[in-house]
Amino acid sequence: MAKEARENRWSDPIRQFEALASAAAKRILDVAVERGKAHGVACDRIHLQDQHPAEGIIAAAKDKGCDLIVMASHGRRGAARLLLGSQAYEVLANSSVPVLIAR
Repeated sequence: MAKEARENRWSDPIRQFEALASAAAKRILDVAVERGKAHGVACDRIHLQDQHPAEGIIAAAKDKGCDLIVMASHGRRGAARLLLGSQAYEVLANSSVPVLIAR
């Protein structure tokens, strides 16, 4: 790759962040897909950028026609959940698709 092309590619910090975030998401999701396949679970890899996680999960489930959303929870209770927020709780509260929370 020519020096100019490398400089232009990384001169925009937002583009650089998005490229690095996409690469990290791909690595993580590739592992999840492989683990699912190893257990006979068919799955799609979806990475939604610039979207609140709970909203993205709900939108993707509706878009894909999912029958169930399965999520893990850290099991935080009381003030910790209120202060830290909970994507699982938000999905559970706002989804029209049934949600299974595993702890």
